[in-house]
Amino acid sequence: MSDWTDWIGKSETRHDVITPGLLQRFCATIDRPGTDDIPQGLHWCLGLPDTPTAQLAEDGHPTKGSFLPPIPLPRRMWASSEVAFEQPLKLGDEISRVSTVASIEEKSGKSGDLVFVAVDHETSVGDRVAIRERQNIVYREPAAAPAPASETSTAAPDLQDWDWQQPILPSEPLLFRYSALTFNSHRIHYDKPYAMQEEGYPDLVVQGPLMATWLLNLAASNLGANRLSRFSFRGMSPAFANRALYLVGKQEGEKISLAVIGSDGKEIMTAQAAI
Repeated sequence: MSDWTDWIGKSETRHDVITPGLLQRFCATIDRPGTDDIPQGLHWCLGLPDTPTAQLAEDGHPTKGSFLPPIPLPRRMWASSEVAFEQPLKLGDEISRVSTVASIEEKSGKSGDLVFVAVDHETSVGDRVAIRERQNIVYREPAAAPAPASETSTAAPDLQDWDWQQPILPSEPLLFRYSALTFNSHRIHYDKPYAMQEEGYPDLVVQGPLMATWLLNLAASNLGANRLSRFSFRGMSPAFANRALYLVGKQEGEKISLAVIGSDGKEIMTAQAAI
């Protein structure tokens, strides 16, 4: 076990501006009609890392210059988040985001050693906090062997328990656009040979925050813009390019349940929200 004590509490502050161009590109990427409202989920496109290309590792992640601890396990994924929307963002807002390492926990699982890093983010406009988030990142051991190509089902799963439904097909251009929008150079999202041969996936991997953004957009389509005060999501399994996904949701009183479901009926991402 490693001693990561010195990394707890380490933080960084980044600044950004919500521009018309960013809003237009965000809406175009997720096929959302143009709007002057700032959609919930756009905050994941703000305060982005700007590591020079020469300082990227083979997988596309920064080798240095990040406030995150240098976990030696090579596979890194965004596992879950808990978000509190306290004030809507507005076009032209100048934001600051303070990110702090909250905890580091080592575990062993069926796939080997795991390290979970929790990071707290506070996105502020002036002296008011607009969004608070606890993000959980998981680091994993290398893949044992490349995954074989899997069959894709053309049948739709049983979604009768869900009131809100939207099918979506994550194409390569969509994944590439979202990686560009978030300045995410992790190769599993755009380099298919690398994703399959080095990390053992059967295809390009759909970004976790992209799926979370789809769920936020589904909620907005049914409830109205910027209605949610709380939103949490957890990735259950990876989703891959060119495999049909189904965005679903329902409201029961104050409780809102959402999910991304694969064509086999299994939940790929689960989410809970509140107004």
